[in-house]
Amino acid sequence: MTDQVHIHTHGAVGHISLNRPRALHALTLDMCHAMSAALAEWAEDDAVEAVILDHAEGRGFCAGGDINLLRKSALEDGGVSGRKFFHDEYRLNHQIMTYPKPIVAFMDGITMGGGVGIALPCKYRVATENTRFAMPETGIGLFPDVGGGWHLSRLGGRIGQFLALTGARLDGAECLWAGIATHYLPSEMLADAKARIVEKPGRIPGVLSEMVGTPPKARIEDNADLIRKHFASDTYEDILASLEADDSDWAAKERDTLGTKSPQTCKVALRQLAESAQLTDFADNMRMEYRIASRVLVRPDFAEGVRAVIVDKTGDPQWDPPTPEGVSEELLDSIFAPLPAGEEWTPL
Repeated sequence: MTDQVHIHTHGAVGHISLNRPRALHALTLDMCHAMSAALAEWAEDDAVEAVILDHAEGRGFCAGGDINLLRKSALEDGGVSGRKFFHDEYRLNHQIMTYPKPIVAFMDGITMGGGVGIALPCKYRVATENTRFAMPETGIGLFPDVGGGWHLSRLGGRIGQFLALTGARLDGAECLWAGIATHYLPSEMLADAKARIVEKPGRIPGVLSEMVGTPPKARIEDNADLIRKHFASDTYEDILASLEADDSDWAAKERDTLGTKSPQTCKVALRQLAESAQLTDFADNMRMEYRIASRVLVRPDFAEGVRAVIVDKTGDPQWDPPTPEGVSEELLDSIFAPLPAGEEWTPL
């Protein structure tokens, strides 16, 4: 067991509380294993009716996965330990998605990357005024994994493609508007909401909707038509050309944002979402994302992106290939290809 996650029960409710405040509760492999073991035990325990997933102290619900471990793996062991992390993290994502009892995620703070992977499969997802949701992976040469292909491709109006490519951050009101969150509560109501869930675990929808917090207007709503128009294509060059042809400030800003992202992983993300939208089983999505992760982890853009954005903070990644045109269909095919026998991802 690890002290990076607090795991206990209150009456008929299991409670998992992430506890790595200095790292904004970013997930380690030990945390994934501890959560998975608790969920497996509670699934079989008739005394547990529901689960609360939140964070202990500090800001942030969960800022992502263990990026430093992944980069070290890419540079030092050919991606072996990185693939192990992805494999077991994805098992946890799938376990939550297919869990037989309701899980309530309180996304009170930064919810990015790996945090999205554990929050979005939950049946109830509560946003607050502190929520900052993003899948910023294309900025470090990674892609919106942990089930991102499934969740983002199922948002309406091409919002998912916009979020996957730009890494744009949404606040709690925007998460509710986009369908990422199921409920919105002011953070001061959370303790009361959790206490009521413990008291009445069979009435979670009622508890969350009775305590209505009125969210402010979702700012992204004003740009919904622009997003639908400019991000309509599954071809990255089309999206860039569409933004280029629009002389508005908004289009210029989004075009400039995309100019900082890895062309390779932007193209990967678009194909990932297009393929995921056709799938009917979340396990198939995770199998696809594990194939992508196994390849992208050891391609040049990931180690370089983490160097430029997170390690050296110079913000000047040298992408390879440097242009969208340089990312060939053959390269994409090789990233999405099945893994050798015995190496494919499998659920728990």
